[in-house]
Amino acid sequence: MANKNEDKETLKELREITKTKENWGEVIDDVANKLNENHSVIVKAKILWLLGEMGLNYPKQVEAYIIDIAFCLDDEHSKIRERAVNALGRIGRADKNLIIPYFDKIMKMRKDQVDDVRLAFVWACENIATNAPELFCERMDLFCEMIQDRGVRVRIEAPEMFRVMGKRKPQYVKPYLEKLQWFADNDTNPVVRIHSAGAVRITKKALEELKNATDD
Repeated sequence: MANKNEDKETLKELREITKTKENWGEVIDDVANKLNENHSVIVKAKILWLLGEMGLNYPKQVEAYIIDIAFCLDDEHSKIRERAVNALGRIGRADKNLIIPYFDKIMKMRKDQVDDVRLAFVWACENIATNAPELFCERMDLFCEMIQDRGVRVRIEAPEMFRVMGKRKPQYVKPYLEKLQWFADNDTNPVVRIHSAGAVRITKKALEELKNATDD
């Protein structure tokens, strides 16, 4: 069992570290080593969140600990799985090569039974796709399916993946424009409609720019 007093002190320490971003490069090892200590779910979740943010800024320095983060994708506690997939997304945004060995495992998180984990999965994919859209060019079907997810927040976020991809690889979103427009016009959730319409607009704009560049 985790010691409540130790947890309290560790959380206090982690909050102080979070505030001093300029010193992160010096304390990554200390934070990462806490992941394997006997802490509560709350503390472990905070550690994973912080490692993700650190990894976005110092990807090479967290490289040695990515295997430990990926191991948490199988944790029995959904909050740990959620934070682990989120952390890998942030690290992958900084350097896709660091998360490639775990990419298939990340993609399986879309099937997690807990809504918040599937939501974190979409966020993680958006992060990775920001700088490595090529990883998702042949995987857009699953995000289209997630617009019909049973979790409302997942449904709201899923069209945003098409916005991210539409800006960078519009030709791979083009086949989904008709479906996205349908969601924009007919979905029962107003935010799903707004996000779907935004994805359509951005993709069409990018396709037009691509066409103009080719014509020139």
